[in-house]
Amino acid sequence: MAAHPAAKAINTQEITDKARRDLLQLLEAVRGKKNLVLERSLAGTIGLFVKFSTLQEYGVDKVFFLENHNVDSSQRNVIFLLRGDNAKTVRTVAEQIKLVRSESKIDHEFSIIWIPRRTRVSDMVLEEHGVLGEATISELALYFVPLEQDLMSLELESSFSDLYLRKEPTSVFASATALMRLQKQYGLFPRILGKGDNAKRLADLLQRMRSEEDVNASSDPSKTYLTSFGLTPSSVVENLIIIDREVDFPTVLATQLTYQGLIDENFGISNNQIEVDTSVLGGAPAPPQQQSGTAQPPTAATKRKVPLDSSDKLYPSLRDANFATIGPTLNQTARRLQSDQQNIKQQDQSIADLRSFVSKLPSYQAEQASLKTHTGLAEEILKVTRSEVFSAMLEVQQNLLAGSDPSTVHENIEELIARDVPLKTVLRLLCLESCLSNGIRSRDLESFKRQILQAYGFQHILTLADLEKIGLLVPRESHRGYLNPIAGAAGQTATDWNAVRKSLNLWIDDVQETDPNDTAYVFSGYAPLSVRLVQCILQKSYLSGLVNTRPGSTPPTGGGWKGFEDTLTRIRGATVDVTQKGHDADASHARKTLRGSKEGPKVSVVFFLGGVTYAEIAALRFVSGQLEKSSGRRIVIGTTHVISGNRAVGAAVEKRKFVE
Repeated sequence: MAAHPAAKAINTQEITDKARRDLLQLLEAVRGKKNLVLERSLAGTIGLFVKFSTLQEYGVDKVFFLENHNVDSSQRNVIFLLRGDNAKTVRTVAEQIKLVRSESKIDHEFSIIWIPRRTRVSDMVLEEHGVLGEATISELALYFVPLEQDLMSLELESSFSDLYLRKEPTSVFASATALMRLQKQYGLFPRILGKGDNAKRLADLLQRMRSEEDVNASSDPSKTYLTSFGLTPSSVVENLIIIDREVDFPTVLATQLTYQGLIDENFGISNNQIEVDTSVLGGAPAPPQQQSGTAQPPTAATKRKVPLDSSDKLYPSLRDANFATIGPTLNQTARRLQSDQQNIKQQDQSIADLRSFVSKLPSYQAEQASLKTHTGLAEEILKVTRSEVFSAMLEVQQNLLAGSDPSTVHENIEELIARDVPLKTVLRLLCLESCLSNGIRSRDLESFKRQILQAYGFQHILTLADLEKIGLLVPRESHRGYLNPIAGAAGQTATDWNAVRKSLNLWIDDVQETDPNDTAYVFSGYAPLSVRLVQCILQKSYLSGLVNTRPGSTPPTGGGWKGFEDTLTRIRGATVDVTQKGHDADASHARKTLRGSKEGPKVSVVFFLGGVTYAEIAALRFVSGQLEKSSGRRIVIGTTHVISGNRAVGAAVEKRKFVE
């Protein structure tokens, strides 16, 4: 896989080690036993780089979640570890401190560690509650958290709703800070490319931060500041490609058809692990169903957490494959293990053969356990993919993505509503049509809204309003058309999907799922627009060959977006193309101070602002493998968080109900 060599250029393990080291140093600074209070959303993130046993070695006695005022006052030292950009969270911390102070007879020492930074808002809220002087405040600069060797995430679960529903730019600043830290370590990104209005904001903020660093360096009389920031372009990172999620909503809304993508769709992957019923993995049977047909809620004892990362023997080779190929692959693995087992039972084995078997036994047992786990997961997913509802939903999606007339699928969507399928399933289909057609005809949209309110509850009038605010479900308006002279800037407010589908070959009829030759295999025919935009930069010849079938046509040459300018104007959002050059003064000194300044494989950092799906990750790994074979270049993926269609639509779904 391309992930491992790429990690040698951008060492994600160093990021993990530094995060662990910084956290443990902050804990060690508090002497004696201590209770740790975590924000629930941070628990899995912290678990990615430090184990609870390690925390115990550094004096942590008990761990609590910041909810329901459940902080234990048994220890004198109480440490709060949470994000400080949410006023509600800060207010809860202040209330907890006041509560423990009033109810406990112990003279407590409070410490607050803000992630990733201390904010003015947090100080103001603590001061309003009169507890600012009660606690020792520090910060843990935790930005990128490596999920895999080629995948880094900020783990900002709310960034999608922040950016597109609440129009809150905090995640843009956090992304800029994280990318700036990469530049300080590996040198300036020689070229920053991107698509989307938020991508433009992020690129502008990166340039502003770079200017501030230059000012700090020039005002430092001792010149020691120069050693902390590279003044020359990186010799490791070739470019930074920023994709604004708003540019490609349809890819998020479509059902992912890779193995990892379907696991996420059905079980929900969080921090590289899922929580499933033990009966799925061949454990204890699930509780019996009630007479009404609804399942009993599983108890905690019937749930098991399954890690999904590179430590698994089979998962790295399965995760990015189309699900249609998983059954034969698992069957082949089972036959191989069975053959190995029969060879082991042979009686005429020499001592050397036995010694070799004993040395391989741990790996053999781990592979057997992995096979059992993934066979159980695949069987459970197969129950879903073979269902009538899934087939009907997938048929609607494939027709829309292929460019069929949207009105032909309305009857199918109405049938799904009548069958009371989950609300998110219906909303994903309607939002997909809206995004691909630049809105739904007003008469049809009002009809669908009325059916949804009657079938799922009138509280979802708020859901529909939020979806419109995000831009996922809107009425079709004439002024949003690409060539309409009334529009402000052609291609800036809406994407001409029919033209883009043709110019970038987004739909491939004869897709190869078993031995893929194009990124379209991740959706069994649809090539994600976001990945095609990356290919416009990194695989010009390949992409040009897909589109221009005429003999003698010359592929576009040059860097950046050159050769695809016309297509970019038909896609919503600003286009970014910035070249960063270093300073001549002290350039040689800066080059020596930069880590990774040795000549090596070129890496392209692809950053998704607003979330990335596992299907897109699989497609980019496929592109990275092709680049490695042809030119030695590789891709490292960065994102605010991992998203899916259910999470995107779920950001707008109203969870409250009217009181009867």
